[in-house]
Amino acid sequence: MYEFLTGPMVWVAFGVFGIGLTVRTVLYLRGLDWKLDRVTYSRNIPFGIKGAARSVFFWLIPLGTRSWRNNPLFTFAVFAFHLALIMGPVFLEAHSILLMERWGVGFWSLPAMVSDVLTLMVMITSLFFILRRFGMAEVRLVTSFYDILVLGIAVAPFITGFMAHHHAGSYKFWLYAHILSGEVMLMAIPFTKLSHFLLFFLARIQIGMDFGIKRGGMKSKGMVW
Repeated sequence: MYEFLTGPMVWVAFGVFGIGLTVRTVLYLRGLDWKLDRVTYSRNIPFGIKGAARSVFFWLIPLGTRSWRNNPLFTFAVFAFHLALIMGPVFLEAHSILLMERWGVGFWSLPAMVSDVLTLMVMITSLFFILRRFGMAEVRLVTSFYDILVLGIAVAPFITGFMAHHHAGSYKFWLYAHILSGEVMLMAIPFTKLSHFLLFFLARIQIGMDFGIKRGGMKSKGMVW
């Protein structure tokens, strides 16, 4: 089972992940109206590039936008969750060892204690998100089982990995559950809200370019927007 989960199943998971995200990107780009304001856009490309860069940059900085500043606690939880969600799997020592065994490549690894802290950050912030969804009326109204399921898919690899690392119960069970849940998460990304890790950048670039080009184009003609 271990050989299957860390061999063919990994290729299937990464294949679905890669192909799925490629398709999502193509569909997103094809859905844009490239004919809209074509003359304005073609003449103000530098403003568009600058606007796209500013849009992505400030949204990647805690409290860098008005929306972040208006919700400081939520902002802290979002950044802590995503930081741990990315750094944990990429720089986990066990993952680096597995990559070295399978494909002869590896990453610099974090100390085990730091990995535990990152895992706990994911679990604590995810609990905060759930409590927020059910505790705030305006958020509860737009919450469905799907939202909880997607969050569960994202958090499951961390819970199972934490249990396996600390040998809670059956190590083999938690190890297999950890590997399988990680692969399920990879395959789910292109088809669920988890795809926002890519679509976020595409949307911010699109909005930033649109804002930068139109505002820049107005200013270049002596107008203030």
